Amino acid sequence: MRRVRLALPQWAGTLAVKTAVFITVMCCALAALLGVLVHVQVTNQTVGQARDRALARLADATRAYEAGDTLMRGAGVDPPGLPPRLRALAVAGERGTMVADHRGRPMMWAAGPADGDRALAVAVDYGQQARTIEGLDSAILWSSGLAIGATLLVGAFAVTRVTARLHTTARVARRISGGDLDARVDDPRTKDATRPPDEVAAVAAALDTMAATLQGKLLAEQRFTADVAHELRTPLTGLHAAAELLPPGRPTELVRDRVAALRTLTEDLLEISRLDTGRERVELDAEDLGAVALRAVRGSGSDTEVRVVRNARVETDRRRLERVLGNLVSNAHRHGRGPVVVTVDGPTVTVRDHGDGYPEYLLAHGPQRFRTEGVSKGHGLGLTIAVGQAEVLGARLSFANAEEGGAVAVLRLPADAD
Repeated sequence: MRRVRLALPQWAGTLAVKTAVFITVMCCALAALLGVLVHVQVTNQTVGQARDRALARLADATRAYEAGDTLMRGAGVDPPGLPPRLRALAVAGERGTMVADHRGRPMMWAAGPADGDRALAVAVDYGQQARTIEGLDSAILWSSGLAIGATLLVGAFAVTRVTARLHTTARVARRISGGDLDARVDDPRTKDATRPPDEVAAVAAALDTMAATLQGKLLAEQRFTADVAHELRTPLTGLHAAAELLPPGRPTELVRDRVAALRTLTEDLLEISRLDTGRERVELDAEDLGAVALRAVRGSGSDTEVRVVRNARVETDRRRLERVLGNLVSNAHRHGRGPVVVTVDGPTVTVRDHGDGYPEYLLAHGPQRFRTEGVSKGHGLGLTIAVGQAEVLGARLSFANAEEGGAVAVLRLPADAD
């Protein structure tokens, strides 16, 4: 047998809806319980009074019957309409009462034994009591409905205010995770000492504190990176000049190579510090994307194939775009294996190698400076710079691993110039 799962709408899982359903169910249960208790209590009292009245009239009728007097109105021996069950009880020598309809009206019957196989019975009008119970039931239903509606409205209003504050906190959290460290919830309850803070205010205060702490640490890291890069630049310039004066030979080549690596690292740190400050400005111009890709590959000095599936002209900063593509190509050659292929398909550029692919941490969290896995020849700055420059260009850079092996970097530029 095939099971069918019903797909609930998205709003059905919200806290407000769940709370409203819970309040409604609890109100209905409480109203039903109170209604049943009131109904049973009033019904027992009303029926008891009618039964006592009927039994009292039966006693009077029994005395009149035994004295040979005329029976009162509503009394008789085996009168028509007497319920069979009640008659059988009376014939057996017992006295009892029962509510039954007689000529379209509810009556309270009381019966007892008479002479022979006959029953002496009286009938008391039960219509007023029946109408009282019906009116009580109707009042219970109406009052329960009004109480449930009022409670639901008040509860929905209160829950909506809480969920609105929670939605605000969630939006701020998403802004912070997106890089906006200036975002704050600023819940009024966290600033007004006269109002007791609740759980939502505590969460908002914790989120604001976390954002402020994170912002302070990132700013300190950015200042440290910029200060270190600036402080290294001057001695490295002198070291580079001194290395140029060394006599030719293998040791000199090693020194010059290490000095060049240090200068590259310092320039990368300076570039990252500029990207961190967010003060980079682009110089847009209409560029042929295929030609820019070819220049970037030639500038990287590596053997890379460029495939232009569908060329496009884009509004971009050519220098920054070449920097992004050059870093992607250099990273593919340094950490992957050939062949490295750059594919231009409209405003999208894909850089693909055939190595072991990107590590899991990079796919999950993006490039991280000074973090590499395995035997690495870099510092994790190339892809970090590529991501930062892509953001300055308004482009989106994503990373993935191909199913058949190899790392794939996809750069999607915002629009073409045509």
